[in-house]
Amino acid sequence: MGDSKVNTYQRIPPFIEIMDCTLRDGEQTSGVSFLPHEKLMMARMLLKDINVDRIEVASARVSDGEKDAVKMICRYANQIGMLNKVEVLGFVDGTQSIDWICDCGCKVINLLAKGSLKHCTHQLHKTPEEHINDIKNSLRYAAERNIGVNLYLEDWSNGMKNSPEYVYQIMDALIDTNVNRFMLPDTLGVLNPLQVIEFFRKMIKRYPNAHFDFHAHNDYDLAVSNSLAAVLSGAKGLHVTVNGLGERCGNAPLASVQAILKDQFHAKTNIKESRLNDISKLVVGYSGIAIAPNQPIVGENVFTQVAGVHADGDNKDNLYCNDLIPERFGRKREYALGKNSGKANIARNLKELGLELSAEQTKKVTKRITELGDRKEIVTQDDLPFIVSDVLKHSAPENKIKLVSYMVSLAYGLKPLASVKVSINGNLYEADSTGDGQYDAFVKSLRKIYKEKLGRTFPLLENYAVTIPPGGRTDALVQTVITWRFGDKMIRTRGLDVDQTEAAIKATIKMLNMFEEQEYNN
Repeated sequence: MGDSKVNTYQRIPPFIEIMDCTLRDGEQTSGVSFLPHEKLMMARMLLKDINVDRIEVASARVSDGEKDAVKMICRYANQIGMLNKVEVLGFVDGTQSIDWICDCGCKVINLLAKGSLKHCTHQLHKTPEEHINDIKNSLRYAAERNIGVNLYLEDWSNGMKNSPEYVYQIMDALIDTNVNRFMLPDTLGVLNPLQVIEFFRKMIKRYPNAHFDFHAHNDYDLAVSNSLAAVLSGAKGLHVTVNGLGERCGNAPLASVQAILKDQFHAKTNIKESRLNDISKLVVGYSGIAIAPNQPIVGENVFTQVAGVHADGDNKDNLYCNDLIPERFGRKREYALGKNSGKANIARNLKELGLELSAEQTKKVTKRITELGDRKEIVTQDDLPFIVSDVLKHSAPENKIKLVSYMVSLAYGLKPLASVKVSINGNLYEADSTGDGQYDAFVKSLRKIYKEKLGRTFPLLENYAVTIPPGGRTDALVQTVITWRFGDKMIRTRGLDVDQTEAAIKATIKMLNMFEEQEYNN
């Protein structure tokens, strides 16, 4: 066993080719449909900023919109000298797919053949010999039209499980043709890493000079593990998608595969890691599919230390850091503020804000944050100066803006109404306004005070999100997160309450005090 492991590791190629399938396979995610210009924007970033080796951008003959997207991508790729990196999935359908791809200006077809006897006989209703003959006809026509060919063996995983002689029959017939890459998909996501190693070893032993790609699906949450098993066994290329998008449970995520290839197996790729977070956010925006906050590499929380002991360890020679340094991926490490925060977490955040507190003051602030954490409130770094101010009233100024009173009403057939009284720098102001909702009416009342009575500009509401903290019941607290813009300044504030409007109002008053403090300091 020991020698076998050594030999396996020795077969790791010095370079692994990465093909991103987000624009084709990723679009098969339920509810996802990209517009042509969205596909172009993602293709641009994948090719130029992420530097993937290849992108699969569409399936042939799907729609006119798909054709427009492929044409746009191919025009762009041709302009930057990367047309050979753009590929389209096509079918063994005589000349139709190849003509469609040629009309788009694309130069590479990923030809979808059947990799299991069951697919060949039950879906195509053909014998292996008939299917091989059809494939060869497509290969000849592709050569006539100067189109490069890679070949998918669809359902290869089940083919190796149940009909390996069929897989070998197909490969024996095509190994000496103009196929550049043989792409081996686990179409239904049924393999485990040991099976991947077994099947890949058999393929490579039988066809040592072939270029094999592996295309994983994540039905058993093994897409990344299986991809790495394929590399260990001699695969020269891997197929991935941004954020693991794909049919059913998705595909192997680009960021995770890249990090493991580099850190665990010292394999080389062309991927520019510093932009992985950017492409993740772009795909989230276009797909509408959010990623989990604990998604490796690109999740919102993966570089956030929560436990105070971890922050303390990081202060002492980075004891809780590994090779996944956030700056490597264009991010930075953060230290969460909540009930698990210790003095070290608080100290880290205070230092970043330029605030200096004594040990006793830090202890008081830590206690207050722990209390807030017990009430489920998420405390942000932006909140920290106000917690400090609240705890240390004797040494910090009072909030300049206070909500004295307010009333909001909602009646059927009438626009919501708000009546607001606030204290600004010790002076009282009142205003009434209607709005499209209770909170909108409240904000419009404040805008009226700022415009008519103070002659000042009210910050612009950029984004508004409402969530129920994890673990909540029907009587759970509501968390409102609001992003505000004032000129080139951006602030995100949070409010927590049993009532959504009240939570939003708390976030708004926090925001006004932040901007007031900035105006005062300027």
